[in-house]
Formats: sequence, structure tokens, C-alpha cells
Amino acid sequence: MEHDWATLPPTHAFGNTHGVAVDSQGMVYIKHTVHASSSSGDAVCVFDPAGKFVRSWGAEFRGGAHGLTLSKEGGGEFLWLSDCNRAVVRKTTLEGETVLDLKWPEESGLYGGAGEYKPTNVAVVPRDAKDAAGRPHAMCGYVFVADGYGKSWIHVFDPEGNYVRSFGGPGNQRGQTSCPHGIAIDSRGGGEPRLVVADRSNRRLQYFTLDGRHAGFVTDELRSPCHFDTHGELLLVPDLEARVTLLDKDNKLVVHLGDGENFGLRDKPREQFVAGKFIAPHSACFDNEGNIFVVEWVEVGRVTKLRRVGA
Repeated sequence: MEHDWATLPPTHAFGNTHGVAVDSQGMVYIKHTVHASSSSGDAVCVFDPAGKFVRSWGAEFRGGAHGLTLSKEGGGEFLWLSDCNRAVVRKTTLEGETVLDLKWPEESGLYGGAGEYKPTNVAVVPRDAKDAAGRPHAMCGYVFVADGYGKSWIHVFDPEGNYVRSFGGPGNQRGQTSCPHGIAIDSRGGGEPRLVVADRSNRRLQYFTLDGRHAGFVTDELRSPCHFDTHGELLLVPDLEARVTLLDKDNKLVVHLGDGENFGLRDKPREQFVAGKFIAPHSACFDNEGNIFVVEWVEVGRVTKLRRVGA
């Protein structure tokens, strides 16, 4: 376990590290709120596979940076950024050029104004997704947005960014969510892809079909799930309450990693952090070799690399 893996230049200082993604070349993208001491306001920092700083951008997201999702389409790769303070969901190139902005879902009729909408994360249906009959899925390229810090709805947009529908909504019953903080497309097992939601305040994962029907819960071995990534048959779940969890293809526990106990350290100096223990994992992802990057919701930022060992 390698804490503080990323090396920043003197002009940059991490704030709360909220999002992480790795592209096909092994470049690592970190989204953070930017520390008050940072002379650069850029909220997205890019590192090479060795942890060397390459570039940064996204000063417009300072203070509100949240979810970060990488999608692949048409031979290209793109980033989706959620800013819960500005009601913004933006698709960009890997260099930060805007491709598409999703409007707040006014058509849903669920909000009194854009200020009530606080998106936390995005999931994109892969362009090569198949339905149960093995045909190209009708929802390839569709985008799901989790309003985790707003009204707990999940909103669907088509590939051009047009609003389609909403589902979920606040509560703890089947099909309802409470702080749907993280969201992802789960294609493990080779069947029709499903949407998995980190139903954080309900302390569970909830599955939906891509048309928004409840499809099951996972409640064992979870405290406060935040987000997801997959690698082969593994589901990676960063848990805000001080650990990272791996689940197998049946969503049974494989291992808890870095299980810590002191969430109260999140606003303390780095010198008080405990090596080998997490404080508040907020997002995590695999790289191409199966190593894991974890970013934590701590005031001075924390990026940890977990090196894969064994098969």
C-alpha cells in the first residue's frame, strides 16, 4: 500500500480528493476540491503511471469537484465530471475540452430550481453493450446521473444529452434511494448489463435494470458505500467508513482492504494519518494491471495505490 502516490508540483495542493479514473494508457486522473493553500485553482490533475505530474485543468470546478467517470466510445476516451455545488455534469476530452454539458433535469418536474439538483456521479452504458438476446443494447451510450446530494433521484439522458426519464426517489423501500452517491454499469457475468447504485444512506447497494426497475439489493459487508469499479469478476467498493471492499461475481465478500477506524482524522494534518489504514475512501478504480487507486475525502487529499499481488 503506497500512500501519497501522486507527486504534485509546488503550485498545486490537493483539497478533498473526490474522484479518480485511469485511461487506456495508464494515465491517472484525480479530481479534487483544491486546498486553500494552492496557487493553482485546477481541480483535475493528471499523472503518468509512475505518479509524475503531467498537467492540470478545470479551475471552474474548484470547491465543488465531485464525481469523475471515464467512458470509451468510437475509439476515443472521455471524462464525465459532476459538480454538486454548481448543478453541473460535463463531458470532456482527456485534456479538459468540453464536449457536452447535461442540463439540469427541469423536465422531470421534481425540482423547484436548479439549486436543488446536486449531482454526485455518472454512469455511461458502453457502446458495445448487448441485451439478453446478444443484440446491441437499445440504451448504448445512455447516461445515468445520480442526484446523491439533492433529492435522491436518478436521471437518464440519451447520448446527445436529452432528458429521458427519472426513477428512484427518496426512501428506503425497493426502488427508492437515500443519497445515491455512486453509480455504475455492471456488466459482469456476460448477461444484460444492470445499473448498480451506492445507496449510501441506506447502507446498501441497489441494482436496477436499465429501464429503471428494481433488480435487487446487496446489504452484507457494507457500511457507507460510495462508488464502484469492476475488473474481471471483481466489484470494487470504496466505503466512506474507512475501508475498501472487493466483492466477487456473486457479490460475496472477497476482502476488506485497509480497514481503519478513525474517521475523525479526515480534517487533521497528514502526520496524524495511520499508514496502512484508510480514513474516508470516496472513490476508487482499477488500472489496466489490476492495481487499485483510492482517493479519500480528507481535507489535505490522499491518493493511495494498492499493488496487485498474485493471480
